[in-house]
Amino acid sequence: MRLPKLTDRMSQLIGTPSVSCTHPDIDMSNLPVIELLADWFQQLGFNVEIQHLEGMPGKANLIATLGQGPGGLVLSGHTDTVPFNESRWQSDPLRLTEKDNKLYGLGTCDMKGFFSVVIESLIPYLDQPLKQPLIILATADEESSMSGARALAQQGFPKARYAIIGEPTGLKPIHMHKGIMMEVIRIQGKAGHSSNPALGNNALDAMHDVMGELKTFRKELAQKYQNADFEVSVPTLNLGCIHGGDNPNRICGSCELQYDLRALPGMNNDDLRTEIQQRLKPLAETHQVELSAEAIFEGVPSFATEKNSPIVTLAEQLTGHTSEAVAFATEAPFLQQMGMETIVLGPGSIDQAHQPDEFMALDQIDPMVSILRKMIEHCCL
Repeated sequence: MRLPKLTDRMSQLIGTPSVSCTHPDIDMSNLPVIELLADWFQQLGFNVEIQHLEGMPGKANLIATLGQGPGGLVLSGHTDTVPFNESRWQSDPLRLTEKDNKLYGLGTCDMKGFFSVVIESLIPYLDQPLKQPLIILATADEESSMSGARALAQQGFPKARYAIIGEPTGLKPIHMHKGIMMEVIRIQGKAGHSSNPALGNNALDAMHDVMGELKTFRKELAQKYQNADFEVSVPTLNLGCIHGGDNPNRICGSCELQYDLRALPGMNNDDLRTEIQQRLKPLAETHQVELSAEAIFEGVPSFATEKNSPIVTLAEQLTGHTSEAVAFATEAPFLQQMGMETIVLGPGSIDQAHQPDEFMALDQIDPMVSILRKMIEHCCL
């Protein structure tokens, strides 16, 4: 077997760029990363399937399976990274650099490095007969659309009983996270000379009332929904950016607002969209403007696995940490839709993700390997 050692594997993954972005001029294919992983897992004896995403040239998932059975364990991660600004890095972001007991590079913790750790963890079990399958998932476009995980959920494959998503959690199990919606509201009014307001319909005036209604809705959500497991215990609605008008002496003819809403488990994104549209419709009639709303992307559902579920209990025992809830979104709800008891647990810190000089501390690697080996023994042997 000519498989590279752990840091060499990580170096090759980091050196294979796979940025996903909503801007087409920045977006990249993830196929080179998928093919690299496919080669390694084939060498290890896994059955490998590359799933090309329909209508998305250059985008693919990897499903690598060892063993058979109705249960088993999925170890899952995404192969893409966020865009990067090389001038803000102290080292080459596409070259693995070791310094001060840390491994620096784009994707070290979020989350290409996880695949190198996974391979290290499973090597002792390659010659042992598995009672249940061990499945490795490598997905596309988590950082932009989660299209890879959505495709898996739509096809309902692969099947397993348990799943671990190796996002950077500092080796602490995460059993719950908020959902996220990113939405845009557009108002089309009628421009005119500002000396006479009757000459037009001011889109900014209408948007002012829209923002007021959204703030009222935010307050009502906070009163109705709370979950003390979260650091911010209520749903959040952030008014993120606004653009409108073209000159101070013209009635504003059009205006656009973008916001995000992070829902607690038990809340439904589609229901929230419908309620917001119903609340805003009367404002369009009052101001005699056209109002439209749409999702910037499909959004991510909230996620929760029961704290007393076997996978959460086992993770707490192995890590020595009580499971927690976080505000950032992952692919967990899509794996959960496929019937898997799912947790988020990985090396590295979310504080380093999406930042210049992203790193994984070396002292996170051996403990994560140990945790995964015990998970494999429990779920597959």
